Amino acid sequence: MRSLKLNTVCEEAQCPNIGECWNGDTGTATVMLLGDTCTRGCRFCAVNTARTPPPPDPDEPENTAAAVAAWGLGYVVLTSVDRDDMPDGGAEHFAKTVRTLKKLRPETLVECLVPDFQGDLAAVRHLSSSGLDVFAHNVETVSRLQRRVRDPRAGYEQSLSVLKEAKAHTGVLTKTSLMLGLGETDAEVEQTMADIKAAGVDILTLGQYLQPTEHHLPVEEYVTPEKFDHWRVYGERAIGFSYVASGPLVRSSYKAGEFFVERKLRAARGNVASPSQS
Repeated sequence: MRSLKLNTVCEEAQCPNIGECWNGDTGTATVMLLGDTCTRGCRFCAVNTARTPPPPDPDEPENTAAAVAAWGLGYVVLTSVDRDDMPDGGAEHFAKTVRTLKKLRPETLVECLVPDFQGDLAAVRHLSSSGLDVFAHNVETVSRLQRRVRDPRAGYEQSLSVLKEAKAHTGVLTKTSLMLGLGETDAEVEQTMADIKAAGVDILTLGQYLQPTEHHLPVEEYVTPEKFDHWRVYGERAIGFSYVASGPLVRSSYKAGEFFVERKLRAARGNVASPSQS
């Protein structure tokens, strides 16, 4: 990845599933655009931060698209740091990557896991119209804990508005993620699920918050596997999400969820087999 000047969220965010996902052929990958330095300082995240990161590589959309096309993947997640220093938050950078990849390999399904673009709904509409297959943005935690967990420039209602606008504009599949173990109550998780569903979100992932370093928020609770299974069933049966991935090591970019989305999209389009399997 380094030889291609590409970043992976697996390394930069210290994902606990890196060994699982990097062993064997999963047919999926997650690539981080817009550099490895974020303009925000969320208290749960291990990614580097700075007020003025280096400018993005103008060739990155073409290089990323060419690399993903050459890998022959069935599903790719494009994500990024927050870039509040850019006028559109990087929306066109994402969109150009999607457009280029779809020209090179239209059968590859593309999920964009994006920042909130500072609530700029024009940027949300621009990206959601780019040809992507899944629009993802993470709410991260319940409403009460937003200010403690996330950078002050983020927010619960702002994140919900981003997800709602993407769904309303194009009808694209939408997805979000919650971390558990930060001190939330069951009632707050239930309310958050209801709010997310009301914003039109189709897919939810829930995972255990793990403290990346001693300088980050401590873990308040280690949620049991049984409780994660309860939230999966509750989310699908009581709330009505199309799919819920819920478990201690589940993350927003999670291959089980990606396989589900890939099969769902290909079935809807009359092509159940992944191009990486055919």
